[in-house]
Amino acid sequence: MDHSTSLPAPPPHRARRTVITALVVLASAAALLVPRRMLLMPASSCVAGRWHGCFDTFNGVVLMTLVTMPLSALVVAALALWRRSTGAVAPWRRSLAEVGMVHGTVPFLWLTLMPGAEPGVAPPRVSLVPLRDLVTMGTLGIVGNLLVFAALGAFAPVRFPKLASLPRILALGAGCSVLVETAQYVFRLDRVSSVDDVLVNAAGALLAGLASRPWWRGTAPHASPPRTAA
Repeated sequence: MDHSTSLPAPPPHRARRTVITALVVLASAAALLVPRRMLLMPASSCVAGRWHGCFDTFNGVVLMTLVTMPLSALVVAALALWRRSTGAVAPWRRSLAEVGMVHGTVPFLWLTLMPGAEPGVAPPRVSLVPLRDLVTMGTLGIVGNLLVFAALGAFAPVRFPKLASLPRILALGAGCSVLVETAQYVFRLDRVSSVDDVLVNAAGALLAGLASRPWWRGTAPHASPPRTAA
């Protein structure tokens, strides 16, 4: 007799509320990070489709992230409806997790890999002393680094049950951050590859994972109990 059981899928109305709540949280976090006046500064360049002033600035990338949130919401809905039509389990939860990881991570990766003033000219710089750069980041720098892999930490364990544990979320955030810092060094982007960035990025993923823990806590894979003779 097999005693292993599968988790029931959340009710559709609960899943939809979760989607709306997650989108509101992401929008609120971005709105708090950058004042409205700063967001309006690159608006004209972004509307005109000009690279300079939009996609090569922090404010422009954050603005485009907010503007494209309705599009991401439509993608979530389309994926969820398609999955539901095929009889897939938890279609809304899985769709939100996939789109949320991409929408919440790609813009911050773009910002971290954005070249400095002299890319390819300035020698690569490395800072391996923990906490030395942390005091010079400032509030905006710390919050920005916390958000780089926050979406990944929040949604990855929801989508991939094997990642549904805090140590694995922390390792995922740290590993991805190491890859980013290595890319900054290898491609000579005139950025400082700092161990403090790795620490703060990993902490952001962990905190986001803690916030979404009620959603993924029951999805972690467990070994099935041994079978007993009938």
